[in-house]
Amino acid sequence: MLSNALIVVITVVLMELFSIVAHKYVMHGFGWGWHKSHHAPRTGWFEKNDLYAVVFAGIAIALIYAGTRGHHPLEWIGAGMTAYGLLYFVAHDGLVHGRWPFRYVPRSGYLKRLYQAHRLHHAVDSKEGAVSFGFLYAPPAAKLKRQLQGRRDAATSRTAAPAPFEDAT
Repeated sequence: MLSNALIVVITVVLMELFSIVAHKYVMHGFGWGWHKSHHAPRTGWFEKNDLYAVVFAGIAIALIYAGTRGHHPLEWIGAGMTAYGLLYFVAHDGLVHGRWPFRYVPRSGYLKRLYQAHRLHHAVDSKEGAVSFGFLYAPPAAKLKRQLQGRRDAATSRTAAPAPFEDAT
């Protein structure tokens, strides 16, 4: 029993690490076609980005099914993925993006840091230049603000640089 609970907890932690990598390199990479809806104003209850949750839920369901058919401990890995999905829904969709029927803006502590980190992630509308790709882990807001400013300064200096001299001879 304790080992099963440990598998669930370890899976939740590993899902956050996996999600950071997937968010940065898949969602802000070749998967931007689905994810860009998340960086635009939502026009309805659902957005194309929600397809990622459907995919991961399908994987979790398949793991739970396989685990209950004798492929232990896959059911507990699937349960950990499901627990992570619930935490994601509460913290990300509910708290940060207000997809709850009520609004709550944290004023202190971990939830405030998480809220600020994700708001800073959304300070960039394109797939390049964003910061803070975790959904449950949040670097300090001051660090993220410095990163954003550094990226904006670098982009400004690239666009303001004079064109190289070309010899017309």
